[in-house]
Amino acid sequence: MPKTCLLFVLLCVLNGAVYANEYKAQVKHAELSLGKNDVVLNADLDFHLSPQANEALQNGVPLFWNVKMKVQRMRNFWFDKTLLKRELHYRLQYHALLKMYRVKNENTGVVNSFSTLAAALNEMATVRDFALNTFEKFSADENYLLVIKVIFEDEKLPLPLQTQVLANKQWQLSSDWTSWNLPSFDGQN
Repeated sequence: MPKTCLLFVLLCVLNGAVYANEYKAQVKHAELSLGKNDVVLNADLDFHLSPQANEALQNGVPLFWNVKMKVQRMRNFWFDKTLLKRELHYRLQYHALLKMYRVKNENTGVVNSFSTLAAALNEMATVRDFALNTFEKFSADENYLLVIKVIFEDEKLPLPLQTQVLANKQWQLSSDWTSWNLPSFDGQN
């Protein structure tokens, strides 16, 4: 009997771990390329809303995400040096009267409307030609790292929801830091 209870507890813990990670945002792919005068980011993200986050959205609560990006120069005997940081802010909201989802790029103020949640999440998940900075800071003989994290901004939720977020795994919608080694930039291309 004790072995059965132990097995049951272990399965519950493992099931909870899988359940908790099911709703996290993910950075699936990212790359930098040289534009005419700057370095541009193309990235593919993935957003999964938990049932509680979806319910809040359906009831008119806007949800906010911050996509943090850093380019770092790798160093052998010291911490990597951050050359540039950028952030991309999104607001997702559902309008019940219109039966439309709105995605607002908080950086540019551009608002797009969608008839389905999947289409709205896809809009946020596809980052194309996002200018980071000029490539004057890059050298051909250095190694660089692109680091990205998607952060769910739970502090922007209404106060009653903020208290629930701390203990509820369904509101842990942020990603982990994800990094990619970058090709050499020589400023000539």
